[in-house]
Amino acid sequence: MVQGASLTCLAASVNGGVYGLIIPQWRRHSNLLRKTHAVSGFDSQCPLHHCLQGLHFMGNPNTLKRRNLRVEAGWLFNKGGEQELDASSERSESANEDILIFFFQLDLATRVQYALNVEQYDIAQQLRNKLTEVEGEVIRQQEAKRGSSSKSEAQDKAISIIRLRADLQNAIENENYAVAAELRDQISELEAESLAASAKALVYENAQYAFRLGQKVKHKTFGYQAVVCGMDPICCESSSWMETAQVEKLARGSSQPFYQVLVDVHEDPNLLVAYVPEENLVAPEKPDMGRFDHPYTSFLFYGMDAAGDFIPIKQLREKYNRPRHEVPMDPPDDDSGGGGGGA
Repeated sequence: MVQGASLTCLAASVNGGVYGLIIPQWRRHSNLLRKTHAVSGFDSQCPLHHCLQGLHFMGNPNTLKRRNLRVEAGWLFNKGGEQELDASSERSESANEDILIFFFQLDLATRVQYALNVEQYDIAQQLRNKLTEVEGEVIRQQEAKRGSSSKSEAQDKAISIIRLRADLQNAIENENYAVAAELRDQISELEAESLAASAKALVYENAQYAFRLGQKVKHKTFGYQAVVCGMDPICCESSSWMETAQVEKLARGSSQPFYQVLVDVHEDPNLLVAYVPEENLVAPEKPDMGRFDHPYTSFLFYGMDAAGDFIPIKQLREKYNRPRHEVPMDPPDDDSGGGGGGA
């Protein structure tokens, strides 16, 4: 269970290849975690230690060979003069960083609780302050990405438009037509920006997703199996990423849900985390109880349900404001009436 796990090795791997995946601003938090390492009692035997061992081989062909894992993904290649895509075109470092930062938040929260349990109140306060700082930054990033800031931005622009219209009226009454013309241009520009911001916020508020957190899916084009661990109602990647992934050639373009998915390491150990448009994913026709291996599943999910899908932890559901969904292992008996049934 995530609540009982620690990300000690995330802090301990500062000089390794794993922690470097996190954006530089998070590197400075590691000093506080190392300082509290002895107090927390967590060691390299924590479950995430094995998770991060998996991260070390990402993108390292020599290590992959030593592990005898099959590498299927490659980079874009030319054939017949045209650029064709393979699975690596949808690899997302920003999605990977987003997940690792989520791990970091979970670890800080765990450490705060542990410090309180052992009555190390000074350390608990330091960790709580750091957690507040990290959560504040994450919230700002999420608002910028997911439309909350767009709604407030639209409101701010609406207020500015009202003020400019009052200035425009005064300029017309004073026959200052040059100023009036400039104000009209400013108003037109702000109205267009306000409309775009309102539309983006509306998309996020009314988003409809075909797939759930923890659901097993398959890529229609590349064929790999994956599990959904995050979602956006529209593509939130950079323009350069969208150009590489040729998003403009998609039937539904960038204005469709995009999903962060964990790719089974046995199928494609180079990919790890992909950012995939909804139209490229399909759900299995019947329950899939087969093996699925990925270093992140132990920290994002409680386990599998009776349909073979993963059950997302509470914090992950809250992050994306998604309800809990699972098929119980012991479903109620249809012939039992209103009596007993599976828990």
